[in-house]
Amino acid sequence: MNILVCVKHVPDTEAAVKIAADGKSIQTQDVNFVLNPYDEYAVEEALRLREARGGEVTLLSAGPEEAKKSLRTGLAMGADKAVHLVCAHRHDTLTLARALAAAAGQIPFDLILCGKQAVDDDEAQLGVMLAEALSLPSVSAIVKLEVLDGKAVARREVESGLEVVETSLPAVFTAQKGLNDPRYPSLKGIMMAKQKKIEEIACAQSDSQVEILDLAYPKSRSGGKIVGQGAAAVPELVRLLHEEAKVL
Repeated sequence: MNILVCVKHVPDTEAAVKIAADGKSIQTQDVNFVLNPYDEYAVEEALRLREARGGEVTLLSAGPEEAKKSLRTGLAMGADKAVHLVCAHRHDTLTLARALAAAAGQIPFDLILCGKQAVDDDEAQLGVMLAEALSLPSVSAIVKLEVLDGKAVARREVESGLEVVETSLPAVFTAQKGLNDPRYPSLKGIMMAKQKKIEEIACAQSDSQVEILDLAYPKSRSGGKIVGQGAAAVPELVRLLHEEAKVL
């Protein structure tokens, strides 16, 4: 079974993100970039499927040269191949999904795995847009995946419980936390990853349909307010929630 995993190179969630001088991007100097955490679940699931059914795991990532760092991380985890879709400019999600679909058309696959969302933009749209661009079925935010002959059964969390979805293959699945516990790259895996060649594909330079006009920091929160103690404080608390916070 050939499995394609789309991964993204993102700022570490613990990094102190600052707005760049142009007001439309973030400063990348001194910011640690990592493999998107949700994509780690996708890579791990692909490796488990390969271990159970054979085949190959290929990673695909779009972005600048630095994106190869996250591809190396996935290779160190155990992926067989990596493809870098070289994109010099930032694309909106739909344009990027179409570019990834064009690249995926050059790679043999039986199913595609992605992270549920990227932690930098939190859009949670790429996986389903990629499926649409490839005219494939998709199941998002899965917490369990069983692959059978020519089909797959996925479980996804919804508000009322678990939803079970059966689909034909090939298909696109996006991984949610709880799907598995991603493995740590071994020292041997890290050394082997350094030696593996990463194939490069030129990105289709379609114009982005979304333009970032401005970035701004969230407004500072004001200090808290103590309205009293014990049961005597309840009437005033209710009044403030109703009249000031307007949540009641």
